[in-house]
Amino acid sequence: MRRGIRRVVIAVLVLAALAALAVAPLPFRLATTVDSAVSIARPPEIVYAYVTTPGHWPEWHPSSLGVTGAVDHPLMLGEQVTEEFQVAGRRGRAQWTVIAREPPRRWAIEGRVRGRPAGVVTYTLEPAGEGTRFHRRFVYDSPTLLFAILNQVRFRALVEAESAEAVRRLKQAIESAP
Repeated sequence: MRRGIRRVVIAVLVLAALAALAVAPLPFRLATTVDSAVSIARPPEIVYAYVTTPGHWPEWHPSSLGVTGAVDHPLMLGEQVTEEFQVAGRRGRAQWTVIAREPPRRWAIEGRVRGRPAGVVTYTLEPAGEGTRFHRRFVYDSPTLLFAILNQVRFRALVEAESAEAVRRLKQAIESAP
């Protein structure tokens, strides 16, 4: 009987240790990069003005539910907005800060969710004939082992699909505008 209790106690302790490891911060950086690109039949200046104006995000990005703050103009370096999102089935609120701005070629924002880093989104635009080659890169870290596992099993594929849909919608929105 004693031996059985001892085994149960050891099993519980092992499971508790594994659970603690799964949710503890990773001691190294484990980043995921999601790239999406599309050719748009509009000049870079028009594409840049549209994508860097947060009020347009819900029009083309399926994860963007709404944006508040400075939403009516292309954001300048240091400006911030708050976005309600649903990414990979997870709802939340991100605060985005512009960290790079080189019109009409490059723009980057850094996000925070509940005060923690949530990733960096970078837009790169290149002239392509009379249009623009638009590239969107989203880089986010796995903060815990559990997140890293879930990211590999499910989240990454969902984020990639949402990002691909976003650039498809972006092309449609900009090319159909008068």
